[in-house]
Amino acid sequence: MESPTSAAAARPDFYDFLDRMRRPAAADLFRSIKSFLVSFSFHEPNAEDDGSKVQAFLTEMESAIRDHPLWANATNQEIDDALEGLEKYIMTKLFDRTFGTSAEDAITDMEISQKIGLLQQFVKPHHLDIPKILQNEASWLLAVKELQKMNSFKAPREKLLCIMSCCQVINNLLLNISMSNDRTLSGADEFLPILIYITIKANPPQLHSNLKFVQLFRRETKLISEVEYYLTNLISSKMFILDVNARSLSMEESEFEKHMESARQATQISVASPSSSQGLPTSARSNKEEADLAGSRFPFMDSETESLRPEEVKQLHDLYRQVVTRYTLLSKALRKLSIDEDQLLSSVDDS
Repeated sequence: MESPTSAAAARPDFYDFLDRMRRPAAADLFRSIKSFLVSFSFHEPNAEDDGSKVQAFLTEMESAIRDHPLWANATNQEIDDALEGLEKYIMTKLFDRTFGTSAEDAITDMEISQKIGLLQQFVKPHHLDIPKILQNEASWLLAVKELQKMNSFKAPREKLLCIMSCCQVINNLLLNISMSNDRTLSGADEFLPILIYITIKANPPQLHSNLKFVQLFRRETKLISEVEYYLTNLISSKMFILDVNARSLSMEESEFEKHMESARQATQISVASPSSSQGLPTSARSNKEEADLAGSRFPFMDSETESLRPEEVKQLHDLYRQVVTRYTLLSKALRKLSIDEDQLLSSVDDS
């Protein structure tokens, strides 16, 4: 499986597409693309409607590309490469409009991230009924890193490649264990719990918005077979985390609540009761909510070093590692996506 950061994953077909779009013979195609992009400015963002428009346009453009002189005698693979380039081009242009723009998506993303932040502190493989023979933290770390890359990309295909790479690390691990121990794989019964655990370990930014974006804007003809299976499993992992309870973690209710409360205290996440802000002026309530949100994101900002408990020092160290990891991933992603790709996009617009 190609990695989204590899040259083969996103560059050649995209660069070839941009190169052809600069040619005078492509003027009619470029006008159609430009007109399609401009049409979005006439309507308020709506993810589902926008997704339908994009899918219809990609289908329409497939016929136009097949019949176009620039792709005369082109193979099916070359046509597919052109469509991959087109998808990346239009979704890069529409990204700010189509990705995570609704308040509901932002709330769900935050809810998942905060829930995972709590679960990370106490969930172990045995809570998800993962047998010891299948536990391999070193290999799982590779899957975690692939999943954490997803938010660094704008094109649906590249986000999906991160999901595929993550899932194939798990699948290869299961196959190797099966072959070396002469045991039969039990499919999703073994795969899904490991993916859930890896999702908890990774806590990928904006998980809900990324999954929704891929579902709506990746070409429908590409969301089949193995790809569909892996995407569906990650969606199931997200739903498991949102709905997690004592039973789903093979715990007694009292034990689960104790772990969750301890995790909340450790991260100092304050959950304001409805009555706490009732009666406050709107501006005061808004300021309080902003302060609560800031406190949940930066729990140790106002703490004195001498006042930190040992468990808080450990939590602070874990947060530091997360910051460094995400900064490193972001820096690498920015270098990979690079200035020259933006220049290419601009050069097509200017031609």
